[in-house]
Order: sequence, then structure tokens, then C-alpha cells
Amino acid sequence: MHYFFIFLGIVIFLLIVVVANVKIVPQSKAYVIEFLGAYKETWQTGFHIKIPFVEKVSKIVSLKEQVVDFPPQPVITKDNVTMQIDTVVFFQITDPKLYSYGVERPLSAIENLSATTLRNIIGELELDHTLTSRDTINAKIRVTLDEATDPWGIKVNRVELKNIIPPAEIQDAMEKQMKAERQRRESILKAEGEKASKILVAEGHKESQILAAEGEKQAAILKAEAVKESKIRVAEGEAAAIVETQKATAEAVGLINNAMPGYGFLTLKSLEAFEKAANGQATKIIIPSEIQSIAGLATSLTEVINK
Repeated sequence: MHYFFIFLGIVIFLLIVVVANVKIVPQSKAYVIEFLGAYKETWQTGFHIKIPFVEKVSKIVSLKEQVVDFPPQPVITKDNVTMQIDTVVFFQITDPKLYSYGVERPLSAIENLSATTLRNIIGELELDHTLTSRDTINAKIRVTLDEATDPWGIKVNRVELKNIIPPAEIQDAMEKQMKAERQRRESILKAEGEKASKILVAEGHKESQILAAEGEKQAAILKAEAVKESKIRVAEGEAAAIVETQKATAEAVGLINNAMPGYGFLTLKSLEAFEKAANGQATKIIIPSEIQSIAGLATSLTEVINK
């Protein structure tokens, strides 16, 4: 019975030892294993059994991307302006062995390295350039940190400048400058608006004058065409009247010719025409020879009658 309890105790002890040395590595974790104080291997996700008393888990490393927010660091720009800048570093452990044995306190090393790198970069830039070159500064710090931390098994994915805090007097000057710039832009926009308004008014006046001139031109053209048309109509009427007169005269002459008038009738008509000509305003009258003969004949007849 005594040996039975001893055996049972040994079995229980062995079970406890076995259970204590069974390790299940979860996702995104890695176990660094040492054998008698020296690095042996790195356990990845899965089921593992550790040799009791000679092997131990030296370090449990997270393989997730980690974020570290470092406190503000004082830096001096090229134009001797002291400002406070804090950074945020995104990194990931790629080699648990190098991370465990590469450097003591890796996070502190990254913090100090980022601070010195930031001072070197900002020292080459002026204040205005510093405030407008965040992306350039982030890229330079990331490249420097990534190269420096590669032997430590760390991959720096991204670096961001969280805050850039210049001195109070610089902030006041920047606010005044910003206010003056806004006022300048407002004045420029106002002047451009007035200019555009005047241009539109001038163009409207110009268009109005052009339209008025076009209207007067069209009116003049229409008036001239109307006068022309009127004259054409009058001329056509006169021509038609002349034609009608000529036709009437021709018809009268034709009728006279058809009637075969005698010499006396013609003579009488000649005397009537001479009478009309003599009643005019002419100062000189040329009497045809035929009429003179007729006049002489009339005189002779008058004398005979008197006698």
C-alpha cells in the first residue's frame, strides 16, 4: 500500500510536468525557446511540447502591427525657431529572434532614434518649409528608422508627425499673417468682381450701340428702297402716260388721216396753234412761210371787204 501511494504520486507529478510543458501558440504570436540558456528555436502558431527543466520560453513576441506614440520632442529649425514635435510610429516584428537578442529595450531605442532623426531633418529646414513638408519629413524618418531597426527584427511601416507646436509668438505672427492673407484675397476677389462687372456693363453698352446702329442702318436701307421703289413706280406711271398719250395721238392722227382733211382745215388749225403760241411769254416768234402767206391772204381779204 505504501508503494502504491508513492507510484501514484510519481504519476501525478509526471502528468503535472507534462501538462505544464505542453504549449499552444496562438495566432499572431511567436515563442522564443532557449535550451540551457542558449537560443534553440522559435515556435510559430500551433501545438508544441517543451522539454522540462532544460528548455524554457524566453520571450513571447506579438507579430501584430504595433503603434507607439512618443511624447513631444524639442527641435530647432534652420532659422533658429524652437518647436515641439511628437511622432507616431507604426512598426511590426518580423524576426522574433533578432527582436529578443538584437537590442535591449527596443521601444526605447526606437524612440531615441526617431528623436535624433527628427532633429537632424528639421535642422535642415526653415519654419515655413517645416510646416508644409509633413509628408517629406515622415518619409525621411521612416526610411532612416527602417534601416536602423532591420538588424533588430523590426519593420517600420509608417511614421507620422502628430503635432507641430511652434512658440506662442510665432503662432501669433502666423495668425496675423493668415488674417492679412485672407484680407488680401478678399480685396483681390472684390476687385476682380468689380472689374468683371464693369466689363459686362461695357460689353452690354457696346452691344446696345451695335444693335442701335444696325437698326438705323436697316431703317435707312428700307427707306432708300422705299424711295427707289416710289420713283420707279412714278417713272413707270409717267412712261405709261406717255405711251398712252402717244397711242392717243397716233389714233387721232390716224383718224385725221382717214378723214382726209382739206387744205383749209389744216390752215385753220395752224392759225389756232399760232394764236396759242402768240399768247405765250416768248419775246420772239418765228412764223412759218406758209402762215405768212395765209396772213397776207387774210389781210388782202380784209381790205377787199372794207372797200
